[in-house]
Amino acid sequence: MPYRLRPLPNQPAWVVNDEQAPLDEMYDRFLMGIEGNKAGRTLLDDETKWLAVTHKSFDHGRQGANDRLAYLGKRIVDLETSVALLSAPTATSLTGKTLPTRQTYPGFRHPALQGLENVTTSIKSQVLSPMRLALVASAAGIESVARWKPRQTERLKASGMETILAHTVYSIVGAIALKRGGEVAAKLVREKILAPLGLK
Repeated sequence: MPYRLRPLPNQPAWVVNDEQAPLDEMYDRFLMGIEGNKAGRTLLDDETKWLAVTHKSFDHGRQGANDRLAYLGKRIVDLETSVALLSAPTATSLTGKTLPTRQTYPGFRHPALQGLENVTTSIKSQVLSPMRLALVASAAGIESVARWKPRQTERLKASGMETILAHTVYSIVGAIALKRGGEVAAKLVREKILAPLGLK
């Protein structure tokens, strides 16, 4: 429409990064050492780099969004988290809460099944909560280059910033899996996401 019918909201204007240099620096920080000595910016082409940090709320959805990449990345992160939880000592050390233990017949105990109690939906949702993934994203500098449009620019957390950052982390993992393969994406998840969250 040539004329705006609604008044402008009474809040500061939201500025989104449109320069290549900060984006490349973020990828260097987040992806360094994942595939040999290559710089992080060289692992993805420019179009994929921009697509991975673009949420569907940006520019009223006129540009490509990272939903499909995030879907693929979330599946990979979920799988690697399950594998890491299987080898974790106890779920109590991960979540800080004492979980009820099942009373099983002693004859059915086996060392290979010892970590199976750690792999539950509630524990995985606590380990991969948007708040914790947002901390990983902020440490990598994703917060400064993510392209999205908050509802209230003065209240970013209430506008869903943590969810957007977690979504962007998943989409970067999906982009790496798409362009570099599953082994490189799994290494990215283990070294850059799960290790800072306390899972090895």
